[in-house]
Amino acid sequence: MYHAYVRRQVRQLFQAVNRGDAEPVLRLFAPQFEHLFPGDHALGGRRTSLATAREWYARLYRLLPDIHFELHDIWVSGGPWNTVVVVEWDEANSGTDGVRVTNRGIHALHLRWGRATRLQIWPDTIPLKATLDRLATAGNSEAQATPIVD
Repeated sequence: MYHAYVRRQVRQLFQAVNRGDAEPVLRLFAPQFEHLFPGDHALGGRRTSLATAREWYARLYRLLPDIHFELHDIWVSGGPWNTVVVVEWDEANSGTDGVRVTNRGIHALHLRWGRATRLQIWPDTIPLKATLDRLATAGNSEAQATPIVD
């Protein structure tokens, strides 16, 4: 029953992100957390404060304003005191230049008593980097900005 509840909550979080609203994700974070995205690019890096995580999501929406995730599988393991969630997804976006692209990846989430202590986002970084390079070439300088980290 608990795992079904967590899967439902995760679906709702992705629905919010699909609407351009990262606040439900930000409210999920515990007082101490890590938000990780691999790579040395505009969306890469590690964040541990709500201010930098909020800034990261703002950048995500500026670069990929119509980002949309389609969830495939959600795996939940553990009890409320130590829960691991893995979400497999496809993502589509048009970037700021209107070119429609897709990507695949996973989110790995660690929860303790309903609060996120770690969120790792693992897309295929090759198409992501190609999108960021394409956006930069089209004039979006933020696509080549330094990562938002703290």
